[in-house]
Amino acid sequence: MKQALSLLAAVVVLTGAMATPQALAAPLHHAPALLTAKPCSSTWEVTGRKVAVRRPAWNDGPVATTASPVHHYLHRGDRVTSCTVAVARTQSGPAYRKCGKSGSLWRIVPGGQVPQTCLKRAR
Repeated sequence: MKQALSLLAAVVVLTGAMATPQALAAPLHHAPALLTAKPCSSTWEVTGRKVAVRRPAWNDGPVATTASPVHHYLHRGDRVTSCTVAVARTQSGPAYRKCGKSGSLWRIVPGGQVPQTCLKRAR
């Protein structure tokens, strides 16, 4: 029972809910349900003419480079879903120059990674 109370107190602290002594004495199976994350719904539109979706090679690390193998291509007007960004760290200067701009952020899309400078948020 002592573990159940401490677990319930931890849930109350993490969720920010106010607890009364009666709520702390309640059985563990009446604990509030945890919230689940919403599915990814950020849509991006391709602005470049032909943009390569690259997958990092085995020796590239977690972020693609301009020399990483091409998985497939996206064309102007295509829409992709992406909620995650990868940051390419360099010693000095930007990591790439694509679609007329330089940058270091790669959007993670289905199939690989795309330079963020070649995408704009779709409405």
